[in-house]
Amino acid sequence: MSAAMEDLASYLKENRENLFETAMVTYGELTVTTSIENIVPLITFLRDDVQCRFVNLTDICGVDWPGRARRFDVVYHLLSPYQNQRIRVKVPVGEDEPIASVTGIFPGADWFEREAYDLYGILFTGHPDLRRILTDYGFEGYPMRKDFPLTGFVEVRYDDVAKRVVYEPVELKQEFRSFDFLSPWEGTDYVLPGDEKAE
Repeated sequence: MSAAMEDLASYLKENRENLFETAMVTYGELTVTTSIENIVPLITFLRDDVQCRFVNLTDICGVDWPGRARRFDVVYHLLSPYQNQRIRVKVPVGEDEPIASVTGIFPGADWFEREAYDLYGILFTGHPDLRRILTDYGFEGYPMRKDFPLTGFVEVRYDDVAKRVVYEPVELKQEFRSFDFLSPWEGTDYVLPGDEKAE
């Protein structure tokens, strides 16, 4: 399979090198990195070209890299049942930088793009209905970002007395503790039950 991926990478370099920045085969999978401007032409080419025929969009997901200038990667996973091949297309995107929707090429991208918007805050221009899909409409923040607090901002629960969903500030049962995992284990200064006989 790796040889077929190398052949596909060579074919893309020969025919559409202007549409992508890198094409690398790693662990038998081809990953193509492109720019925001070239995502629609590249996805269209991969779908329509007779040598590629990547006619199935299996997933679109986001990846958060907080330390980078272009914080997110939008990753498209395509399948060619005719060639029995998969390809991954990555696009680096800034935090407030919109990327073109591919719903015009693959209508099934609709909910994938809504999910990336809902969980990461990635904006897709030209999307027919870009709104939250997994979280509440009044939800604040984007829960898959690495800077989103693990406890969230509010606690959502059903109140039996009020007979409705209520939002309250997060109330932790114990105080927040910051663990230093790099320090050597100091252990306890008392004998644990069962260890009193060991000397």
